[in-house]
Amino acid sequence: MLTPKRFPDYGERLRVGMILPNRNVVAEADVQAIIPDGVSFHTTRLKLHGTNPEDLRQMSEGAEEAAQLLGAAPIDVIVFHCTAVSTSDPAMGDQLVARIEKVANKKAIATSQGLVAALNTLHARRIVMLTPYQQSVNDSEVRFLNHFGFKVLDEIGLNLPSTVSTASITPQEWRDKALSMRRADADAYFLSCTNIRVLSIIDELEDLLQAPVITSNQAMLWHCLRQSNVADPIQGYGKLLREC
Repeated sequence: MLTPKRFPDYGERLRVGMILPNRNVVAEADVQAIIPDGVSFHTTRLKLHGTNPEDLRQMSEGAEEAAQLLGAAPIDVIVFHCTAVSTSDPAMGDQLVARIEKVANKKAIATSQGLVAALNTLHARRIVMLTPYQQSVNDSEVRFLNHFGFKVLDEIGLNLPSTVSTASITPQEWRDKALSMRRADADAYFLSCTNIRVLSIIDELEDLLQAPVITSNQAMLWHCLRQSNVADPIQGYGKLLREC
């Protein structure tokens, strides 16, 4: 008989409900790699066909239904976890949170709130941003960051077609692209999207770029833990989780 490597963790300290785009195959794996003992994540999904404004609006309209499903379980907080949707307007994150909290009667957060909190905590005002998105989504994220007092020094979107998964880009490709955008005046580098495989390169990039590196999944999880009074330092995934 095989002995299990690790017994199930049922979230005695914190249970998180996570709302994801239906095509996402990265966020759950990233979360499982990072979460400390006693924390568990439980996921439901909403359709996101693409990243044009209508696609983003349609996903946001499903927030209440997803929140009701998660809210029926004994969880502590619900995360609306999509960067493109939650940054599509400066007010979108707060609006999503208010709607989720109303129907689920649970505390909620949005990816956009975690991003702003992370950058503020790191005192990062000048940002370099990399995404897999088309330019219209990048433009929305730049407007979002500008609204909250951040200056985007440089940005690039890979403009992947909707038929290509953002998860298909390798960590090495993201590493090389980030290094090609190195700037001495950057306070932080933001690798945006919940469905890109960049968790494993955060520490290496921070060493090479000599600046903090923020990712959507890392910032969301950090914000969720800290807002829930789980303050364990977590090694291996950047300054944010290690020191903040």
